[in-house]
Amino acid sequence: MPSVDTAIPASAFRFLRDLKRHNDRVWFNANKERYLAELRDPLLRFIAAFAPKLAKIDRHLIADPSPNGGSLFRIYRDTRFARDKSPYKTAAGLYFAPPGGRESPGPGFYLHVEPGTVFMGAGIWRPDPDTLKRVRDAIAASPASWKKASRTKGAPLDDGDKLARPPRGYDPAHPSIEDLKRKSFTTTRNFTESQASAPDFADRYAAACRDAVPLMKFLAAAAGVPW
Repeated sequence: MPSVDTAIPASAFRFLRDLKRHNDRVWFNANKERYLAELRDPLLRFIAAFAPKLAKIDRHLIADPSPNGGSLFRIYRDTRFARDKSPYKTAAGLYFAPPGGRESPGPGFYLHVEPGTVFMGAGIWRPDPDTLKRVRDAIAASPASWKKASRTKGAPLDDGDKLARPPRGYDPAHPSIEDLKRKSFTTTRNFTESQASAPDFADRYAAACRDAVPLMKFLAAAAGVPW
């Protein structure tokens, strides 16, 4: 039977809703214990519960339940160059990264937790120019393999941003030209808050990740990271 610790509790969504209404340091400091008990610690338990399931999907990806520097993104926003000076994020993000962490060029799995919006993300979002070229070169060289990997039932590619014209150096008549225009290579699976708060959510999330494995394998090979 799955452990209750695999759920994202309803209290996590309540805290995020309250934080959105009171996004200031005075309120947050007064509710710091709520943040730890209702949001941070349950998400760290989810990461720990998901770790063995992730190892069966890909042993190279990392699920790190450390409170700092692990799979859980910081709640604090970087406002140095932002017009919006709100100090805290009103959504939580978890990233299961390849070797090298968040700076790795390889694909990873993501979990977004926000009131009304919960989803699994897989792939590479806005890669650096070198990685983007490597992925495009792999698609151009093996369009049939790319089509098979990226059109998997249950894990369709996101629409995403595209170039208006074919990227320089690629045949405009290439059968995968629309994908060569992509700036990101991702797939997502949406969940309800009720699904996220159910005891079997880690299993449900893992199943969504498994559906994305063909895409992940193609992208890992293109980026030159192990799978």
